[in-house]
Amino acid sequence: MGFPEFVIVIASIMALNPLAMDIMLPALPNIAATFDVTSANRPQMVLSIFLVGFGLGQFVMGPLSDRFGRRPILLGGMTVYCIASLLAIAAPSFETLLLARALQGVCTSATRVIATSIVRDCYAGRRMASVISLAMMIFIAVPIVAPAFGQAVLLLAQWRGIFVVLMLYGVVTLIWSALRMPETLAPANRRSLAAGQVLDAFRQTVTNRQTLGYALVAGGVLGSLFAYIFIAQQVFTDIYQLGHYFPLAFAGVAVGTAIAGFVNSRLVGRLGMRVISHAALIGYVVIAGIMLAAAKLQMVPLPLFMVLSVLLMFAFGLMISNFTALAMEPQGHIAGTAASLYGSITTLLGISVGATIGQDFDGTLVPFATGFLLCTMAALAVVLVVEKGRLFQPHGFKV
Repeated sequence: MGFPEFVIVIASIMALNPLAMDIMLPALPNIAATFDVTSANRPQMVLSIFLVGFGLGQFVMGPLSDRFGRRPILLGGMTVYCIASLLAIAAPSFETLLLARALQGVCTSATRVIATSIVRDCYAGRRMASVISLAMMIFIAVPIVAPAFGQAVLLLAQWRGIFVVLMLYGVVTLIWSALRMPETLAPANRRSLAAGQVLDAFRQTVTNRQTLGYALVAGGVLGSLFAYIFIAQQVFTDIYQLGHYFPLAFAGVAVGTAIAGFVNSRLVGRLGMRVISHAALIGYVVIAGIMLAAAKLQMVPLPLFMVLSVLLMFAFGLMISNFTALAMEPQGHIAGTAASLYGSITTLLGISVGATIGQDFDGTLVPFATGFLLCTMAALAVVLVVEKGRLFQPHGFKV
């Protein structure tokens, strides 16, 4: 396929995960009412259990794709994802719904790991970062409109209709991938599933300073993003009383990430991954500090919160694709396993941090802003350790 179609297909595959997250946001109160969930923060489990499955599933998807190739694992995962959507549609209890969501998360781990592996199979270095940025710019458009689309579905049907939409998107993406996405892992490069070889690939991944360091950094910034997503519905509807306008506010904020993907794709070839991501991380720390100070002073009107949130998303968009490319750069020979372990580390760390912050929501922005600042400061400290105190060095790092 041509380069534009390649980027679009990769973006569509990757979008399966954020779509399944963000389209659920306006439905959380309806789900809680259906299953008589009385705890204010418990509906967040519809999001968090999905991410747990996503994080755990990545441990196995990479080694499987390194052994059997990218296509069979990708197509198999997407098929089971559609089946899990059917289980969610028919769920008779909140626990069954959580089971379906966990299974959806496991299946989308295949799409995310293998999409990253396919990009690494085909590209390296700054070109890889550019491809990932373009893909992220496109796939971010899906979750930007997802809450608004979810709200529209709720106007026409019950919350179960959202899972019908997820299933249909999964079917379309499955058919497109089956028809157009080639196998990118040559048979000569496939690895055994023998425990010794898998463990050796894991060892190579976690003992590489650059890979492990940037996995921890990405996990830290993901933690702040997940926390934002978990509390977004409560913040916009409870604190700012936006009601049904919440999806529009969320979409306006998420535009920052899409813009960042475009900007990064145009600049990363000239400036390098470290220059852009390190500057964005410092900006992230500044944004977190301003938000915490304003929250402590109880001076966070909606316009200020929107501006800070857009800047948060913009900085996140500049960081995450570059952190992923930096982590994967030394791992071309074990791309599937490395992407698997990288994804598991970042997701599980992010979900642990994000869920902790989200469950501390008390009707104010103080718990979120505090956790946001701690996450970003910890991420900056890890970058300083990984780079031995030398930020913005585009060529000076040795692995």
